Amino acid sequence: MLTAAVRPRRVVTDRRGGRSASPYDTFNLGDHVGDEPTAVAANRARVARELALGEERLVWMNQVHGTGVAVVDGPQDGPVPATDALVTRTRGLVLCVLVADCVPILLADPVAGVVAAVHAGREGVRRGIVPAALSAMASLGARARNVTALLGPAVCGQCYEVPEPMQRDVERVAPGSAVPTRAGTAGLDLRAGVAEILRRAGIDEVVQDPRCTVEDPLLFSHRRDGVTGRQAGLVWLEDDR
Repeated sequence: MLTAAVRPRRVVTDRRGGRSASPYDTFNLGDHVGDEPTAVAANRARVARELALGEERLVWMNQVHGTGVAVVDGPQDGPVPATDALVTRTRGLVLCVLVADCVPILLADPVAGVVAAVHAGREGVRRGIVPAALSAMASLGARARNVTALLGPAVCGQCYEVPEPMQRDVERVAPGSAVPTRAGTAGLDLRAGVAEILRRAGIDEVVQDPRCTVEDPLLFSHRRDGVTGRQAGLVWLEDDR
C-alpha cells in the first residue's frame, strides 16, 4: 500500500521555443540526429526548468526499435542503452521517449504508482514492445485495470505507406493497424493497432492525440523531412501534496 497518494503527469513537446537551428528548429530534444550538442543540451535544460526538476531527473533512452525494457529507480549516467521502454515507480523521475513519426506511449497506474514511457515504431510493435513494457509494469505491481494510456502524435495511416507484406505482418500483432493510405495503397495506423493491443491487455482508458506528425508543421517528422529533430513524450509520478 502506498504511504501517500501519487498522480501521474504526462507531457508531449513540439518544435516551438528552443535553441536549435534549421533543420532542427527549434526545440529539438534528440542528441543523435546531427544537431549541435550545445543546442540540444539547452533544450533539455529548458524541459527540466519547466518541470521544476533537476536535469538529472530526466531519463533518456538509446532507442533501437527493439523490445528492450529497462526498470529504473534513479538518475542514469547517460541514455539507457539499447532500450525502447522505461518503467519506474520512483516519484519525480521523468521517463522520456523521443519520436518523429513513431508512437510515444505514456502509461501510468496511479494505484500501484508505476509509470512507463514506450517507443513504439513499426518494428517494435511487430516484435512486441508493448506487451514487454506492460509485463515490466506488472512486475512492479501494476494492474491492467488501473493503467491508463496516452498515445502521442504520430504518423497517421493515411500518410504511412508500406509494402503489403509488411502491413500484414504488423496487422497480425496489432489488429486494426492495416488501413489504406490517402492514395489507396497499403498503409499502417500504428496508433490504432497499439490501442487495440492495450485494450486486449485489459486497459480500458486509452487516449489518442490525433495529430499526424507528417501533416502538422509544429511537429518533427522524419518521414516528411528526412533530417530533422525529435519531440519527446514525458511521464512521471508527482506527489499529490
